[in-house]
Amino acid sequence: MESFPRKNSSAVKETRMLSSRPPPLPINAGGVGETVKAKKKSVGVRMWMRFDRTGVTELVECDKSIIINRASVSAKDLRIAFSHSSKILVKEKAIVVNLEVINAIVTADEVLLLDPLRPQVLSLIDRLKQQFPPRNCLEQACEHVDDKVGGAEGLESELPFEFQVLEIALEVVCSFINSNVAALEKQAWSFLDELTKKVNTDNLTYLRCLKSNLTYLAARVQKVRDEIEHLLDDKEDMANLYLTRKWIKNQKTALNNTSSLHRVKSKRRSATMVREEDDVEMLLESYFMQLEEMRNKIFMMKEHIDSTEAYVKIEQRNERNGLMELKMKVDIKNFAITVGTLVFNLFGMNISIPWYFTTGIFGYVVGSVIALCIVVFMVLLGYAKRKKLLT
Repeated sequence: MESFPRKNSSAVKETRMLSSRPPPLPINAGGVGETVKAKKKSVGVRMWMRFDRTGVTELVECDKSIIINRASVSAKDLRIAFSHSSKILVKEKAIVVNLEVINAIVTADEVLLLDPLRPQVLSLIDRLKQQFPPRNCLEQACEHVDDKVGGAEGLESELPFEFQVLEIALEVVCSFINSNVAALEKQAWSFLDELTKKVNTDNLTYLRCLKSNLTYLAARVQKVRDEIEHLLDDKEDMANLYLTRKWIKNQKTALNNTSSLHRVKSKRRSATMVREEDDVEMLLESYFMQLEEMRNKIFMMKEHIDSTEAYVKIEQRNERNGLMELKMKVDIKNFAITVGTLVFNLFGMNISIPWYFTTGIFGYVVGSVIALCIVVFMVLLGYAKRKKLLT
């Protein structure tokens, strides 16, 4: 994902203000970490990684109260970060991000990552380290001098820290979901080809599991997509995403007085804010389109599975109809044989009749009974076909 650079004098001043801003203190500063280590591990203690805008990382175990005070969020907001439902919650000083495997709290200075040892979170951390390499004090001082020397002509303002983190998080989440979709898609196409050739109980059971996995994956993609769509539709929430702008605004409030110069600067800042919102809208829109494409792939797979399932049902119905026809023919044959057996049983009764003393009649009687059975069979078979009970 490309960044969206902008050149303007107000952005230069904001960048200078940010460069002079001291980096956030570590969580362990002031004995906080020692207190946590001294306590026994309770249910509320979780592992977090702190990654600030200067590239400094810190791995620490702490409870909810420390995170609540650190990020200025409520306990309810933190429960959202711990939940299994995707959510992007915009607060006054933080953004609570809960997208698939990424659980994070983003501020203007740092990002707090929950369970940083998971593979997908490690991938996010690697991307953050590439985006924000660690800088020592000398490098920061040189950068501050370059900002002063370069002025408005040579400085390009990038997206704020919180948006770069959000962009990387969305990239990791979309990559993770896309890999799941690709794996399930490959698995589904190969299985459906096999299912059209061979239908058995194991294949039908696997088909049901495949449909359940697709439904679950579609719900996950839909939830992440809805969260991004909510941000795109709600301009107020999108504006509140600018945590860095809020900090700068608070810093300038005490310095700016009501004057004509202040009104001119306000107009310039308004134009800058519009450009920044357009940049972020383009950023969110790109990931929204990626998720939309993944959702369309899943729906296309589901439609193909439904078509294959309908084809399998037709094949099963044809086989069932064939078995029913065979059973009906066997029943008709058995009925014809039963008629012949009845005739033989009648002749076998201990009753004297003239035919018993007639020589050479046995063959004619047997032949007549067999012919009667054949006639009964053909008549019943013809009746069943005339009534379209048999094809």
